[in-house]
Amino acid sequence: MGRENGGAMSDGVLRKILLSYTYVAIWIFLSFSVIVYNKYILDPKMYNWPFPISLTMIHMGFCSTLAFLVIRVFRLVEPPSSPAMTRDLYASSVLPIGALYSLSLWFSNSAYIYLSVSFIQMLKALMPVAVYSIGILFKKESFKTASMLNMLSISFGVAIAAYGEARFDGWGVTLQLAAVAFEATRLVLIQILLTSKGISLNPITSLYYIAPCCFMFLLVPWSFVELPRLREAASFKPNVLIFGTNSLCAFALNLAVFLLVGKTSALTMNVAGVVKDWLLIAFSWSVIRDTVTPVNLFGYGIAFLGVAYYNHVKLQALKAKEAQKKAQQADEEAGALLQERDGDRKSDSQA
Repeated sequence: MGRENGGAMSDGVLRKILLSYTYVAIWIFLSFSVIVYNKYILDPKMYNWPFPISLTMIHMGFCSTLAFLVIRVFRLVEPPSSPAMTRDLYASSVLPIGALYSLSLWFSNSAYIYLSVSFIQMLKALMPVAVYSIGILFKKESFKTASMLNMLSISFGVAIAAYGEARFDGWGVTLQLAAVAFEATRLVLIQILLTSKGISLNPITSLYYIAPCCFMFLLVPWSFVELPRLREAASFKPNVLIFGTNSLCAFALNLAVFLLVGKTSALTMNVAGVVKDWLLIAFSWSVIRDTVTPVNLFGYGIAFLGVAYYNHVKLQALKAKEAQKKAQQADEEAGALLQERDGDRKSDSQA
């Protein structure tokens, strides 16, 4: 009997591990596909459609439509009902997050016109630095010397990688750093504006509320920056297959995030992101033929170690929090049991 239970348990654990790896693989594949696909569309040497705001708006319009169909028409996903998404809550919480998300997507897509895929991934290693710094600014993180030294090591590694970049472009770097700053601020604001109010949005409900907001925010700069240029290029007809499949990949990536974070954890996605970055650097060098110098790799190696240590610290903190929670539950159960025994003794003595 014991062996059978042990075998069943080990089969269950194995199945869980295999499913986790499957979710990670799907997320890496889709994230990889969206990045390379966007680079292909925007790069002047490839498809040569240098309209990043338009591309982002196409993604947001497509995702808004599908999210509306999934939630309102087919009712496959329920929108959050507690607390209800009121007009005031939408204006105070969703609109600022949507504005930051639109800026993050706009600038990150724009960077593909000027920088290689590999170098963009190296610059994205600064995300923990940005999140930690903005967290301190908004008093969501406490200043710790060890954490700051870790952030400095990541920044130092990225600076070396930038120094060794063969296709360094100051404007492209500015765009990507701005995208990192906007995305980090968005992540911190999600904690402050949504999580603190008890609102939990999965990627589908996030798209349902945030994607239309992003589309409207982007409409203003698009009207001034890209619409006149698109009118001049009126003879150009976008390929429906390319833009349709590109948008579908962007939507599928949000579903993959939901699966990965929902079935594993956000920390798993961070670790998987490091693997994805190395794969993209290898792909950029071997297939796209971007130049990756030894100084690039040395600098990114230092940043990678810093990010790995950051993830390790987060994992230890998560384990300590879980252990504390279990210990608290055990204390509460023990206290309830003692009270129950005291009550039984009193009733026995009275009898």
